[in-house]
Amino acid sequence: MPLNLFSQSKPNIVVVLVDDMGYSDLGCYGGEIPTPNIDQLAKDGLRFTNFYNAARCCPSRAALLTGVYPHQAGIGHMMEDKGEEHPAYRGHLNKQTVTIAELLKSAGYFTIMTGKWHVGQPKGVTPANRGFDRSLNAPAGGFYYGDHQNARLFLNGQRIQNDSPELPKNWYSTDLWTAFGLKFIDQAVEEKKPFLLYLAHNAPHFPLQAPLEEIEKFRGKYREGWEKFRKRRYQKQIELGLIDPSWKLPPFNPNVPKWDSLSEQEKDKYDHLMAIYAAVVSRLDKSIGDLVKGLKEKGVYDNTVILFVSDNGGNPEPSAEGRYQGENPGDSKSSIFLGQGWAEVGCTPFWSYKHHTHEGGISTAGIVSWPNGIKPDKKGTFINETAHITDILATVADFAGAKYPETYNENKITPTVGVSLKPLIEGKKLNRKKPVYWEHEGNKAILLDEWKLVAENKENWQLYNLKNDRTELKNVIEDNPKIANKLKDLYQDWYKKINAEPWEGNPIWFYDYEKAKEENARN
Repeated sequence: MPLNLFSQSKPNIVVVLVDDMGYSDLGCYGGEIPTPNIDQLAKDGLRFTNFYNAARCCPSRAALLTGVYPHQAGIGHMMEDKGEEHPAYRGHLNKQTVTIAELLKSAGYFTIMTGKWHVGQPKGVTPANRGFDRSLNAPAGGFYYGDHQNARLFLNGQRIQNDSPELPKNWYSTDLWTAFGLKFIDQAVEEKKPFLLYLAHNAPHFPLQAPLEEIEKFRGKYREGWEKFRKRRYQKQIELGLIDPSWKLPPFNPNVPKWDSLSEQEKDKYDHLMAIYAAVVSRLDKSIGDLVKGLKEKGVYDNTVILFVSDNGGNPEPSAEGRYQGENPGDSKSSIFLGQGWAEVGCTPFWSYKHHTHEGGISTAGIVSWPNGIKPDKKGTFINETAHITDILATVADFAGAKYPETYNENKITPTVGVSLKPLIEGKKLNRKKPVYWEHEGNKAILLDEWKLVAENKENWQLYNLKNDRTELKNVIEDNPKIANKLKDLYQDWYKKINAEPWEGNPIWFYDYEKAKEENARN
């Protein structure tokens, strides 16, 4: 019989972060890819309709781990270090933050991390020296198999060879992270400690790779094209009650060719790209099933809070063309990128993508499961209040009874900006008083109540009422100058406070919104 820890007063906590998953890619968020295990978490738990990330990989990870905005943690962009004169752009977690692991260790938790780290390992910042008792991690992502050039693994802070006897033979990273997470949980159970597992998948990030027999299951299923699948997902989202039917579907990105204009050879290529992506997501779902099964076998599932989110919206890189390289697309030697057409589907019902601060770039699925804590009549329902990735630290601290410190290791700690979501999970109201902010590559936004002020790099500010227009189709800035000016002032104060700087690179455009609006008006 498995050890039963139901009498344990503090819940165990699992935070699952996936990489580059669009808002609608899961079945429980409108998608057609089979994700029964994640859907079951949603059925037994709660779904956020308004959960937000920080628009990109490294910034979202920094915000999740520290509970402050990415710039405050030292990762205002990615991994490049701009030097001491640019504290928001050091490319690694700074010492003015505490991680969720450091925080929960102080509350008696056994802390575990598996997966993609990507917050400064080349600069010496590792899971092992930022509070995690046990870890199997990759410094960054970009691989699924051990024979890939990007595959580098570290076990408890020490480099481990990809073919080490301590690892399964011919491992696949999505399975590996879960297997070692469960293995480390055994040690927590032995020590009779509650545990935190931060499970950071590199799926479904490029280069998309999956077992070829699993890819074949999806071949031919996407020949109808991206426009039809987007409309299909939109209708399913309305049927699920996930979105308001008054929120219209934005015009399809005019930079992406219409499916009917493609040759049969091109259609076959794009069908194959999406089949590979679907196989990656399907295998990710299987790993969540393995996680839940393992927790149940250990007798700890009912008293475990599971939070599931993505680090940004769908990934349109590198272009509308995608990338389709290799003799056997989807194997460990191939280089597969989804591209804009299918990323547009992934971000349904929103427009824009990863990198950007319109809803398609910053809106993510957000699922919470807690068998012992979610009321039976609330299971399977939606939470419509705003939640942000900075809230995760405050939430797990609240569950753990951990006190956020003013100093840590003799360093003054930046106050957390997140708020605990525990009241929402318990069926209560959340009184969020402060706005939520974004800045990445000059793309910016502020959200206060139903009002969102947003602009991509070099654009003029736009104002949207997300209660009436979550898909951001009607810019009402000229009709609401007082609200717009208030939000502009708040944003500028925040921008200075976090030491943000103008983006020096060229704007990264994936969506020609002005052209799309013109086309939509003609239709």
